[in-house]
Order: sequence, then C-alpha cells, then structure tokens
Amino acid sequence: MTGNDPRISPPVHIAGPRGPWHEVQEGVTVRGNATISTTWGEWLPAIVGNAGLRALLGRDWPRYRRTPDPVGRARFAASRLAVKHTAAAALALDPGDIDLAYRLGGRPYVRGFDQLDLSLTHTDELIAVGISRLGRIGVDTEPAGRRMSFELMQDHVCSVAEKQQLAALPEQEQSAAMLRLWTLKEAYTKAIGQGLRLSFTEFGFGVGSPALLAPDGRPAARGEWAFGTYPVLGRYLVSIACHDCGLDPCDDTRAETMLDDGFLGTVAELLAQEEATATEPLAER
Repeated sequence: MTGNDPRISPPVHIAGPRGPWHEVQEGVTVRGNATISTTWGEWLPAIVGNAGLRALLGRDWPRYRRTPDPVGRARFAASRLAVKHTAAAALALDPGDIDLAYRLGGRPYVRGFDQLDLSLTHTDELIAVGISRLGRIGVDTEPAGRRMSFELMQDHVCSVAEKQQLAALPEQEQSAAMLRLWTLKEAYTKAIGQGLRLSFTEFGFGVGSPALLAPDGRPAARGEWAFGTYPVLGRYLVSIACHDCGLDPCDDTRAETMLDDGFLGTVAELLAQEEATATEPLAER
C-alpha cells in the first residue's frame, strides 16, 4: 500500500511461538519499532495441554481461568503469549522472563523496561502487536472488506480537509479511503493514550499521505510521528502510529545492555541489605 512512512517496520506474520522472531529483532534494531500479525489459532498448540501455560501467563492466569467461553479463553491466552514473545524477541529474553503488567485503561507494558512501548489490537481471528523503543506506538486493525459509508460517517470521522478530499474520489474508492483513515486515527489515539476520547474530526491525514494534519489540512507535527497502513493475511488492514521522542541512546535492545550496570549494582546491594536485616535475630535489631 502506498503512502507509508519508511520509518515504520512493515508487519511480520508470526506463525505462533516458532516465529520468525529474528525479523522482529531486526525491525526494532534498524527502525526502532516492529509489529507482528498472527491468528489465535496459530497459538493453540502452545495453549492446549501446555503444562507450563500457568507460569508463562503469570499474572494473566486468573483472568484466563475466569473466562468461561473456551474460544474466548484461547483468544485471550494467544494474545498475551503473542505480546510476551514479541517483547522477548526485542529484549533477547525467554518469554517466560517477561513480566507483563497493565496501565490504567488496560494498555500492556513490560515491568522493568519502561523504555519499550507496546500496543495490542485484534479483530476476528487476527492479533496484532506493536513494539517500539523510540516512543509511543499504537496499532489498529480491521477486516479489509469492511464497508464504511462516506455519506453516513464523514461528520464523525473526517476533518474538513478530509471531507473535501474524499468527496472528490470516485464513490467506489471512498469506502477504502474511509477505512484507512479510521484505522490510522484509531492507531494514533491509542498511541497517545486517548482512544475514542479524542474526536476524529480534530486531526487528519491526507489521502495517500502518512503525515499528521490539522483539520484544515496544514501539517500538525514536525516529523516526530510516522504512520503506515498495511494489508496482512490477504484480508485485514493494520495501521501503525509511531512517535520518536528523540531520546534514543542506542540501537541495542538486549536486556543485558538496556539496564544500567550502576543501577543494577545498587539494586543488588539494597536487596542484600534487606535480606540480611530479615535474617537477623530480633534481639539484635
């Protein structure tokens, strides 16, 4: 699909735990971001009958067990395994070492690695996970064949400039253009943590352009945002929004090099002191 920013790593199809995860590592290293697309069915062999699933899901295990519908339970587990494996690939860790937690609103993050940002989305059987070491990332997906009426939705989705551009398109092209705009706007608002709280008419994108625009069509950013929309698996669209905060110190995301040695030494010393205090006889404290 045309009009994608070259700073975005195109989505990689991941066929379950076997990968190819090296492409995720390459995307994070070269461009600072990576996105995977997968289906929950591709993760079923890693879920059904897996004695180590409880340990792998970690804090998500109770929610997994509480989900009554077997299909919903499998989809939930698959999405969390996909997130953990994606983060593990970027950090050169074992997925079992990834401690996944959630911010207010449910956005996942890796405990201990705040410099990585994650975004998770799904529709039908598709799961997409985005990861970035440069700043915020948002991903959104929709079935590529979803019909969106320009006439019915323009006042809810389009900025003034977008209305003018889409109105000039042939009717058969308007639906595809609307779907692209919808997923891009979803991805952007997810990246900035606003979701549907930010009106889609307050910002926009040019038809075929990956630039963030003000409602009147003027540039609304100075190059710190990158956007792309991609077909995946032949039947879905995935849009990605990436922010570069300009503070990237290096392109090495391995866990062993992302953590500061001095910080690790201080933590180890404090833990040793705490352990020593805990084992002292009460009379000596």
